[in-house]
Amino acid sequence: MIEPAGAVGRGQAVPLQLKRLEQQLERNRAGAVCAITLLLDLRDMKTGHHATRLAEWAVRVAEELELPEEELRDVEHAAMLHDIGKVGIPDAILLKPGPLTAEERVEVERHPEYGWAILRSIPSLERVALVVLHHHERVDGHGYPAGLKGDQIPLGSRIVSVVDAFDAMLSDRSYRRGLEIPEVVRRLRASSGTQFDSRIVDLFLRIASPQFDDLKKPAPEESFEVALGRAS
Repeated sequence: MIEPAGAVGRGQAVPLQLKRLEQQLERNRAGAVCAITLLLDLRDMKTGHHATRLAEWAVRVAEELELPEEELRDVEHAAMLHDIGKVGIPDAILLKPGPLTAEERVEVERHPEYGWAILRSIPSLERVALVVLHHHERVDGHGYPAGLKGDQIPLGSRIVSVVDAFDAMLSDRSYRRGLEIPEVVRRLRASSGTQFDSRIVDLFLRIASPQFDDLKKPAPEESFEVALGRAS
């Protein structure tokens, strides 16, 4: 069958138009992520820097797991935006120098849901919103907000959970100083298989270990519960 003149050209134009549309959508998504990250920086500079470090580590773990490009971007953006829900937590609680009350802890534990509510309303960030929603789940089922366990937890959430806890224990906060690397590693391994996906813990520590000399912190005196539970 002889195709009408110009049919081939029109057929080639459609994929090109789709590619341009995809590129524009990706630029829009990247712009939204950058804007929200800047918002975090304006609210709390340490939170913004914390998110940038997490994104770098999370991407390296995702690459080692050979995730598809689309999922890799989801993990990167979820790592950058995982704490966006903390904009809904009053500063009196979020920056409190002492221990939280039971009621205050409940309020802090709402931040993944607040983050999910914010991000799911942004086109193309729906999957990222789910990763953010579940980044405080535990593989033993005792996390929040849904009590998911094992492979029920999105892989991206399991990645963000590990790198978030590592960086949180390492970092200085308003209520305590950061831990030294050996203690951070010990606590991360101690929670491998209960709080964290053991495969991701092993992979992350292998990836991050060459940087340990640049990440050393003075050792504080602090309980495991505060450093790991409150900090992230």
